[in-house]
Amino acid sequence: MGLKELKKKKWFKIMTNTYILVLTIFVIWMAFFDTNSLMIHLELENEIDKLEKEKEFLETEIEKDKEILKKMSDDKELEKLAREKYFMKKDNEEIFLIEYEDSLKTKQK
Repeated sequence: MGLKELKKKKWFKIMTNTYILVLTIFVIWMAFFDTNSLMIHLELENEIDKLEKEKEFLETEIEKDKEILKKMSDDKELEKLAREKYFMKKDNEEIFLIEYEDSLKTKQK
């Protein structure tokens, strides 16, 4: 098959058309090599999705913290937190901590 026979083929005429060649080069350039390429857009979309999920998580954490702050404005709730979490006591009280065997970390032989 020589060059003359190849030039007569319909697909060869279409593929060697100047407009088709320029369009093909343009599409390849825009998809892979340009600063605003398709690959960069996909990476940025993935990062946007990840940041939106993180934003939702942090918003729920903020709501939880607001609820805790609202509870802490009450003196009784504040005293309850201090006693349970920080083992604080009044001057005339004694605190006894009770630990069960299954909650203790012991060395197993």
